[in-house]
Amino acid sequence: MAAMVLSRREFLKISVTAAGGVMFGLHGPWLRAGDHAGQLNAFVTIDPDGTTVIGVSQPEMGQGMYSTMSMLVAEELDADWDRVSVRQLPLLLKRDEEGSLAWALVPQGAGGSTSVNDLYIPLREFGARARQQLVLAAASTWEVAVGELVTEPGVVLHPGSGRRAAYGELAAMAAELPPSAEAPDLKTPDAFRLIGKEFGPKATREVVTGRATYGIDVRRPGMRYSVIARCPFFGGTVLEFDDTEARKVPGVVAVVEVPGPPADAYYTTMAPGVAVVATSTWAAMKGREALEIRWDPGPFRDETTASLDAACQAALDRGNGQVVRDVGDFDAAIARAARTITRRYRLPYVHHATLEPQNCFAHVREDGCEVIGPMQMPATASRLVAQLTGLDRLAIDVQMTRLGGGFGRRLTADYVAEAVLVSKAIGEPVLVQWTREDDMAHDFLRPGGWHELTAGLDEAGRIVAWRHRVASPSKYYRRPDEEHWQSEIYTDDPPVGLVDNVRYEYFDMTSGAWRGSWRAPAHTANAFTVQSFLDELAQETGRDPLALRLEVLGEPRTLPYSNHGGPEWNPGRLARVLTVAADAAGWGRKLPEGEGLGIAGHFTFGGYAAWVAHVTVAPEGSFRVKRLVGAIDCGLAVNPNGVRDQMEGGACDGLSTALLQELTVEGGRHKETNFHEYKMMRIAAAPPQIDVHIVQSADHPSGAGEPPLPPVAPAVTNAIFAATGKRVRRLPIGDQVKR
Repeated sequence: MAAMVLSRREFLKISVTAAGGVMFGLHGPWLRAGDHAGQLNAFVTIDPDGTTVIGVSQPEMGQGMYSTMSMLVAEELDADWDRVSVRQLPLLLKRDEEGSLAWALVPQGAGGSTSVNDLYIPLREFGARARQQLVLAAASTWEVAVGELVTEPGVVLHPGSGRRAAYGELAAMAAELPPSAEAPDLKTPDAFRLIGKEFGPKATREVVTGRATYGIDVRRPGMRYSVIARCPFFGGTVLEFDDTEARKVPGVVAVVEVPGPPADAYYTTMAPGVAVVATSTWAAMKGREALEIRWDPGPFRDETTASLDAACQAALDRGNGQVVRDVGDFDAAIARAARTITRRYRLPYVHHATLEPQNCFAHVREDGCEVIGPMQMPATASRLVAQLTGLDRLAIDVQMTRLGGGFGRRLTADYVAEAVLVSKAIGEPVLVQWTREDDMAHDFLRPGGWHELTAGLDEAGRIVAWRHRVASPSKYYRRPDEEHWQSEIYTDDPPVGLVDNVRYEYFDMTSGAWRGSWRAPAHTANAFTVQSFLDELAQETGRDPLALRLEVLGEPRTLPYSNHGGPEWNPGRLARVLTVAADAAGWGRKLPEGEGLGIAGHFTFGGYAAWVAHVTVAPEGSFRVKRLVGAIDCGLAVNPNGVRDQMEGGACDGLSTALLQELTVEGGRHKETNFHEYKMMRIAAAPPQIDVHIVQSADHPSGAGEPPLPPVAPAVTNAIFAATGKRVRRLPIGDQVKR
């Protein structure tokens, strides 16, 4: 689907009136006059009492969309922030003049830290247009020129006469006036009242009081409940099942086989299984317990974590992988090098472990379908529903609830497909609910694998050649038309552009494990390996780890970046966050025995982040991250409080991953079944102190959800080395430091 930005002509088509308030937004051929069913939309609703409700197009999963997105609209609207509330907009699509499907308002979805970057201007324009209509209404009422009027939060003022009118008094009239032919000017940064200021998250009270609606809370008249017994084996199938006893369970109304899709289907992410439908979740769960199912374990029945580790190392031993980037002449440079250093690093499979297990409501009818649930990419769900039902996508109503965690898991819509198939089979609305054990058994894991890095150094210890080999299964394994390496290696990442001779090689490893996007895909692996290797090069050449990084980065300049987060990056900005974090942490100071500082920085999806970890290690090898000091440059920080939240959350997520998280494979299936086996960092193990420094910038804002995470693990392992002399090259750290 095209990521369409509104034209000026389309943008002028506003003035939609709805019961309970006035809505300012776009309407087009997909919305008939007076038709508010399903696709009624607007960004600004002003009630007569002055309450302003701002529609949020992006899904909220804890990353602060309800605050940041509404701030952009409210800034140009000149809304009274204390009287602003938010509501979640549904997926809004339309057909363009060529008949192709396009965004009706703005791109919708959350992934890749794109929302603020993409919507910084469009949402401000919607707010400015709404403000313009209010000013037109006041000018018409008072019979004065528009140029004589100004606005302050929530009111229009006529300084010449002292007259003032609240937005709520003007809203109804404003919606009836024809829009101005002139596009409104946007504020300059010096006029901002909200952008750049600190605000807490909107709608927090609903969350802490239990009133917020998550997918798990959806209720509809006549709704059934379903749980599914899924084949636990990678590539496995249902051989046969007996539902005799399941149908005897009180409340069970149907048992439906959910077949695995054909290999070339868009929705190949589903696992085959058997769904039990009942009048309550409990009855459905008891019915599932009564099922008798025989599985075919499929072609990966013998796969284990150990077998994948061995295969990856064997591939690296053989060498000569697929060369996916070759800059300069690596072979000649490595042959001339005064010294060559090679190291290997290991990354595990990692689970998303969202706090809210997957779930989805679906009601398939002959003339349409309603889908409600926690989705990161509602358009993906819409496309999938159309494939499963044959419905026109404009007849599919996709509504987003809050997400109880996303981290990339809910980019994949297998749980949506399940709900649609079950509803279609029974002809009734249904909520498909996963348990924690279901979620643990069927995740789309961060790919694991082994990395081998080689550097050639000249007589002065400068890096003259660099090779990065990756042996890993790809998350693109179900995309036959795309190169698998593209999801695991970003070929414009440093040191490309910083070192003259660079080669990237990829070894495409076979694994049956379900794989997908995990917070900062690929960067979490590559930052750990590259930043660990730089520390090793500093040690081997007697250099300070920070000084070596700054030397490699060099002077500020613009370099091309063709991967996500481009089209360019600036090593000077990365050097800046490294320096800010180091200065704040007291880099270079002498520490007591058993303590150490480690540093790492990375460019991720348009943002620059660095961390310094302060680690204390006891004589027997137990250790604690005493303090984390971070710096981030994400362009203009729309809501610094939100950016700080993301840095702190990324620090904890990254630390948990570094310390403990690993999903192991045994017998062609996930071994861990719940949190007693899949270990995650507890609150007591979190750093007592996390300091965040936001680099002031006038650059276009980028996202802050993913950049904080990748540098955390290498900062910690580098600090462990500084404290103990032990180098950690395998994640998770676990007990490797203990003597």
